[in-house]
Amino acid sequence: MKARFFAAVVSLFLISSFVKVNAQSAGATVSFWDDMPNEQLAQAIVDQMTDTELYSQILMFGWAGEEPEQLLYDWVKRGLGSVKVFGWNTNDIHLVAKSISSLQADSQTNRFKIPLFVATDQEGGSIRHVKGDTMITPGNMAIGAAGYPTDAWYSAYYISREIRALGINMNFAPTVDLFTNHDSSIIGTRSFGDDPEKAGILGAAFAAGSQSAGVIPTVKHFPGHGDTELDSHGKLPVIDIDFETFKNRELVPYMYLIKENCPAIMSGHLSFPQIDASGAPASLSKYFLTDLLRNQMGYDGLIITDDMEMVGATIYAGTISNAFKMAIEAGNDIILSSRTAQLNEALWYRNLNLMSDEPEFRARVKDAAYRVIKAKLDYYKSGNEIAPLYPDPDSIDNLIPDREGEMYFVEQACRSITVQKQGSMPLDTTTSGRILLLGSLTCFFNDALLRYPNAGQVYFNYETGPNETQWVIDQLPDISANYNTIIICVSSENHVKIANYFKDKGKKVVILSTMSPELTKQLSWCDTILLGYSWRCEFSLKAMLAALNGEYVPNGVKPYN
Repeated sequence: MKARFFAAVVSLFLISSFVKVNAQSAGATVSFWDDMPNEQLAQAIVDQMTDTELYSQILMFGWAGEEPEQLLYDWVKRGLGSVKVFGWNTNDIHLVAKSISSLQADSQTNRFKIPLFVATDQEGGSIRHVKGDTMITPGNMAIGAAGYPTDAWYSAYYISREIRALGINMNFAPTVDLFTNHDSSIIGTRSFGDDPEKAGILGAAFAAGSQSAGVIPTVKHFPGHGDTELDSHGKLPVIDIDFETFKNRELVPYMYLIKENCPAIMSGHLSFPQIDASGAPASLSKYFLTDLLRNQMGYDGLIITDDMEMVGATIYAGTISNAFKMAIEAGNDIILSSRTAQLNEALWYRNLNLMSDEPEFRARVKDAAYRVIKAKLDYYKSGNEIAPLYPDPDSIDNLIPDREGEMYFVEQACRSITVQKQGSMPLDTTTSGRILLLGSLTCFFNDALLRYPNAGQVYFNYETGPNETQWVIDQLPDISANYNTIIICVSSENHVKIANYFKDKGKKVVILSTMSPELTKQLSWCDTILLGYSWRCEFSLKAMLAALNGEYVPNGVKPYN
């Protein structure tokens, strides 16, 4: 009986919402595509919107399957403002384009015809949510090692050209978190380095390159994720620094980006108890987002939350619906959830009801919806090159991978390579004796064998577990007995353990470090150490092997102390 009663209540609620929207449909006198000044048109739209339409416009949902489920289409019909392409469903980029086109088509059936923001995380380096044939690029720390703002600009430009071809118009990049805590695995090589001024300059150049390619950049993670080794996906990181340190370190990159009118900033699930005594994560803190970012720092673009499904948000708020409420009140304009919510769950009806009960909360939602629509108008009506509303899957193979970008990233990788220990580099094959290659990636072996065709090969998984690590080490006495020089790719602690087998074995050992340079601290005994900073990046491996072979002199500088 109770179950039937609850179902009836839910049905009545959904029907009443539907009736409410359609009852006002006849009153819609404007469309997103009308020829009117953007500020005036955005205001006219929000003034005519129902509470359902206003609240829907500030939400952004992702989807889990290869294609969006019907639930996401139902949200778009309700008026959902934005969708997010995560890395779970992007191996078939033709299907990604088809899905985006279909979602955008549904957005145009709504009465105001407001298109979607379509976002993803394509930072370069280790964070690459759109997969398929998109390029695996050197990433931020490699850009920081080279030190050229033009590298940041062109990296963003070529990355953005690829995702733009799929209809993605917003990228959650650049990351301007500083590499302050060297034990951080969540930031690591995603950072430009530990210099706030340099991060600001390179971040601003990255944002400009993205915009030039027709994609909206989103700077993250405000106010700074660099001084913690904790991951806000699983915990709420607490960064216990005073305001002077905070102002002169964390905020500096954002001041550069704000000065350059960056269009969007992502708020992080990060607690700074000496700055906001409530202990609230910045994403849920009115002090951080409204008092500091808006009023004191003068930022006027969009503020977008990090994923609200992360523990860093919900552990403080208690429930996901309360986290949404607090995020809106704090000053966020787009509330992001990696999960597509059910149409009738608490994060929807509780906050929709609150709009009726609390005029101040409704005004905040309306202000956020205005900012979102105004940003969409500025983008779609800019007259510049933008992501297509309906991407053509048949054209993708001509655009991805970006062939011009591939040539550029080889050059950029060469500028980034850093010699941590020179040793006997360049490697002289007349004195090196027999060479043994150890690594994970096919591209490493292919390029190494072009230079050292008689080299032996030992393959282990990129993400080597403890059992496999020990198995490889157990095989090395027999495998390596007749080799004199070892070239090994190192990207994890377990790879370091494999490399350390050769200590005091009388062999010349060359380390190609493909992730954090911190891994090489235990390898100072090796003959030669090159730093490439980049996760699974063919461009960086090519550049390190070319440097080792004496084909050019690498001049990269480790971008942190």
